[in-house]
Amino acid sequence: MTVLTIAGVQLRRLFRYKFNIFWVVIAPLLFVFMLGIMLNGGHTPKLGLVVTGDGPMTQRLTAALRTDGRFSVEQRDSTEQLRSDVEHGILHAGLVIPTGLDDQLRSGSPAQVTFVARPNDPFASDLAVWAQSVVNQQSALARAARVATAEGAATFPQNLDRAMTIDVAGVTVATSTAGKATFPTGLNPFALMAPSMLLMYIFLTSLTAALRMIEARRLGITRRMYATPTPVRAIVAGEALGRFAIALIQGLIVMVGSSLLFGVDWGSPVGAVALVVLFSMVGSGVAMLIGATLRGENQALAVSLALGLGLAALGGTMVPLEVLSPTRQLIARFTPHAWAYEGFAEIVRRGGGIADILPQLGALAGFAVVLFTLGAWQLRRSIVR
Repeated sequence: MTVLTIAGVQLRRLFRYKFNIFWVVIAPLLFVFMLGIMLNGGHTPKLGLVVTGDGPMTQRLTAALRTDGRFSVEQRDSTEQLRSDVEHGILHAGLVIPTGLDDQLRSGSPAQVTFVARPNDPFASDLAVWAQSVVNQQSALARAARVATAEGAATFPQNLDRAMTIDVAGVTVATSTAGKATFPTGLNPFALMAPSMLLMYIFLTSLTAALRMIEARRLGITRRMYATPTPVRAIVAGEALGRFAIALIQGLIVMVGSSLLFGVDWGSPVGAVALVVLFSMVGSGVAMLIGATLRGENQALAVSLALGLGLAALGGTMVPLEVLSPTRQLIARFTPHAWAYEGFAEIVRRGGGIADILPQLGALAGFAVVLFTLGAWQLRRSIVR
């Protein structure tokens, strides 16, 4: 009973401060929402379009650009506005259709449309290939109409209409996917970010909550508990259970909140809970090490933030692990975050079960046993010395 009482005190002290309520409950869900919205907005590349002419070929080209649902086409009034929006990231790329396009295509003289994009924009190359294919298709129809007109078949507009209706047999390309997609098509963007935020906040909340252990030692609370008939093992067990409960509650808040608010499907319930429990043990073990070793709250806060954010960056919870270089992915294997990230990627994105994440669970169990044991041992030393 004493163990539960000590653990309960740790929880009450955590939620006593309003800032902690914001940090534990609101902040992680807010980040899931913001990052999910940003990611969702990037799923449809945006092409800006400036049209200064109004001929039939210009109209056909504009209509052809708007028919592909994979891309979003937005009208702009001027080339200057288009360039500004591309520079500021409002548009991923832009296309300027000149005034004399119809006359140039009809006469066979060189016609040029201008493509505008930022360097290194990940969507620019796809948009460039797509826009070029549409322009080439419309140019081919104009060439066919010119040839027919030269042969005296009919007028250019009539031949152009006829070319549009002719069904020419072509080559069909069959596509197939080998293996599993890293980011499956149609994946809820919130489901991509929620596991990363869950891992980062479990670890950060665990480490920053270690400040309360240092405060208890500084105020003599721990020493007074040790002076009572309460055995040291009960004090250690209560503190350890309190650290673990804080980490676990943080994880459950993110998991349940993102599921109810953003429709995140966490996949296998057994697999998800197993990952959260083991990662919470890892976080609480590190928290006990910090709380039992360091003497000042300011020092502990700096170390906690450095460790929490540093390991999150190395382990793939800030930048997706899949986009890191092979060397950085190898380094990430030395962090518990990477193993937990891979486990959630398997069950959330690819529909795996607990059998599919046994290697990840095994690695996390190893981290948890070592760190939790070291943390409890160091906490006992800090109490009895």
